[in-house]
Amino acid sequence: MKFKEFLKDNIVYLDGGMGTLLQAAGLKPGEHPERWNITHPEEIIRIQAEYYSAGSNVVNTNTFGANLLKFEREELDEIIGAAIANARKAREISEGDHPKFVALDIGPSGRLLKPYGDFDFEEAVSLFAETVKIGIKYGVDLVTVETMNDSYETKAALLAVKENCDLPVIVTNAYGEDGKLMTGASPAAMVAMLEGMRADAIGVNCSLGPKALKGVVREYLKYASVPVVMKPNAGLPKVEDGRTVYDVFEDEFSDDLKEMIGEGLRVAGGCCGTTPEYIKMLAGKTSGMKPVAIVKKDNTLVSSYTHAVDFAEEPILIGERINPTGKKRFKQALKENDIGYILSEGISQQEKGVHILDVNVGLPEIDEKAMLKSSVSELQAIINLPLQIDTADAEAMEEALRVYNGKAMVNSVNGKEESMKAIFPLVAKYGGVVVALTLDENGIPETAEGRIKIAEKIVETASTYGIDKKDIVFDTLAMAISADASAAEATIGALSYIKNNLGCHTSLGVSNISFGLPNRDDINSTFFAMALEKGLSAAIMNPYSDAMMRTYYAYRALRGKDENCAEYIGFAENHRVDNVVIPAATRASESHGQGCACGACGGGNAAPDKGTCDTSSELQRAITKGLKAQAADLTDRILEREKPLDIVQNEIIPALDIVGKGFEQKTVYLPQLLMSAEAAKSAFERIKHAMLSEKEGSAASGCAVVIATVKGDIHDIGKNIVKLLLENYGFAVSDLGKDVEPEKIVDEVIRLHAPITGLSALMTTTVPAMEETIKQLKEKAPWCKVIVGGAVLTEEYADLIGADYYAKDAMTGVRIAEEIESTL
Repeated sequence: MKFKEFLKDNIVYLDGGMGTLLQAAGLKPGEHPERWNITHPEEIIRIQAEYYSAGSNVVNTNTFGANLLKFEREELDEIIGAAIANARKAREISEGDHPKFVALDIGPSGRLLKPYGDFDFEEAVSLFAETVKIGIKYGVDLVTVETMNDSYETKAALLAVKENCDLPVIVTNAYGEDGKLMTGASPAAMVAMLEGMRADAIGVNCSLGPKALKGVVREYLKYASVPVVMKPNAGLPKVEDGRTVYDVFEDEFSDDLKEMIGEGLRVAGGCCGTTPEYIKMLAGKTSGMKPVAIVKKDNTLVSSYTHAVDFAEEPILIGERINPTGKKRFKQALKENDIGYILSEGISQQEKGVHILDVNVGLPEIDEKAMLKSSVSELQAIINLPLQIDTADAEAMEEALRVYNGKAMVNSVNGKEESMKAIFPLVAKYGGVVVALTLDENGIPETAEGRIKIAEKIVETASTYGIDKKDIVFDTLAMAISADASAAEATIGALSYIKNNLGCHTSLGVSNISFGLPNRDDINSTFFAMALEKGLSAAIMNPYSDAMMRTYYAYRALRGKDENCAEYIGFAENHRVDNVVIPAATRASESHGQGCACGACGGGNAAPDKGTCDTSSELQRAITKGLKAQAADLTDRILEREKPLDIVQNEIIPALDIVGKGFEQKTVYLPQLLMSAEAAKSAFERIKHAMLSEKEGSAASGCAVVIATVKGDIHDIGKNIVKLLLENYGFAVSDLGKDVEPEKIVDEVIRLHAPITGLSALMTTTVPAMEETIKQLKEKAPWCKVIVGGAVLTEEYADLIGADYYAKDAMTGVRIAEEIESTL
């Protein structure tokens, strides 16, 4: 039986933890567990056979960290070949006649992808592809991508699998206590992206115990139309008699997973701290349960790196301003490759309240493919809104979809065979919600009936590519009423039928309706209200138009989508000065392009007050928004009138504190924190240059901090984030890198007489190396305070291994360092 066939109608039992069992078998601190496939095959086979015998249907190969960053190509081939042979042998000698499958296990690279790190997306795809190719060569039944805490790296790994084999793939992510990935993605966002890319089963593993992950799993079950996976840890780790142990035992663990299987969970297993006994008890308690049928969900979802937008919840506003049509300044920006202007347009529209940004950079004089790819990459680095990729060039569309971190809107396809053949394969491969225009080889039908027929043809053709109608949003094409008095009725008639009878969501470029007429906002806003009432799901519109925004907020209030009319009241209050409504044309001309959100001038929503809105306020905004080039330029301007250290204390540090507090309060996510830090770094570089020329000394005025990822661990994402933030707060950081011997860390602390050391570890197998490093530091550098962090650590665990402080995230590490420094 093939795995896909078995998955369809059965509860699937996975294996459990491997690292803690290898430690018990003698794996030394810092030793690579993957090498045990060759040096200790009997131990790997024994553990895997015990999982199969306990009831596991799927056992992962011992290849979690097997990639070219860790091993040379020849050794990597040998390790993966041996790992697969071991798993097959374990299957062969195990007990039980239940279906048994071997999965190639792929874990994270340990590198943070650009723009937040230094690892290119395509490099990540290539890295994972090499592991997949070797696995396919030696023969596995499926692929498991697991423990990913970044949506972008998850996409790279899944893409590598899909491009190099046709095997089933299970994808699971590691969520924090806040129910988000490290880089901010919600469960709904991951469902949107992974299901769009056609993963066969999706869900969660590692990080937390089963109780803490139930909420995340329930969100998966709400949105997913594919089997959902749950593979939690055995609770939280602690050290007893020098061994890592966990606080959730077999009985409680199996009860929790049994509850979730009753709610629809279809694939269950364990991660860190679990053993074959956990799987045996789980399988025993649930063996008689009938699996809950998987129900196809009809949610139309697009997503960014943080969240999903569901078209069923309320009318969606799509900002139209990133488009050169009729915009002289925007065309100039494209010709000059002025990405900063494009980013400012995106930020301004986000501040106006749009849910999605349309991105169109089509101009004959430029390389659209390169510009679109660059614009998408830069926009998603600093803005957490989903993007609508808008181009008639299929090659440009693929370039942009490939690098997009989420599930994009694809604008557009139409009823022409040529268009559908070009666009539908891209949507099938990369995922997406495609905007479908109701026109074909004969043009745009004048009647609603003609447009409906085209829509039905598009739905039917899309299904042959495996694209469900929930992933099609129809644009029934608003045409100018100045040329055809019945144009609005035809558009709305088709829209109403498609929404209410065909069951698809709809979108319109609203402003087309008023072309050639005076006072266009009046026509546009009234047409917008008519369309909303007939079922319009989304509007591509100008968010600087007060008339359009008034209609939107009023409609939501009237339709009961605005509790206590709070948002309508807020909008109305913000658009009055001394009880006089500001004319829309005045506000649009004054605020558009100002790009100011200093707080003194209302965030760019009204004309700036020249007495309070200065470049200092703009610098804080540039840093908080992650605008690197703008932050550097503004710093140069402020340096003409202020001292460098004054700018650091009065502008840069306060801006970082704003973002840092947002991160601590879970209103800002890691990518935004990192891009703000990068913007601050750009400003700091200008400050340093000025200080050197004035001989004021170094901008790194804080104490020395030594940081490292401990021996045996190549995962340095968290450590690199901490380094960036500490440097921005003025600390003098000595970064020793990853896989660092305890002795090297101690020597550096002594050399610098550093009062602070930061140690990082991701894997349970490397925590003993962290403990040894702390022991040596206490003996040879007793003045140094040790801060530890990493996915496998808790405060209790940190106390047990002798650390002075535990940092749950990067900002906590900064706050602790500030506290220590204040006592020196």
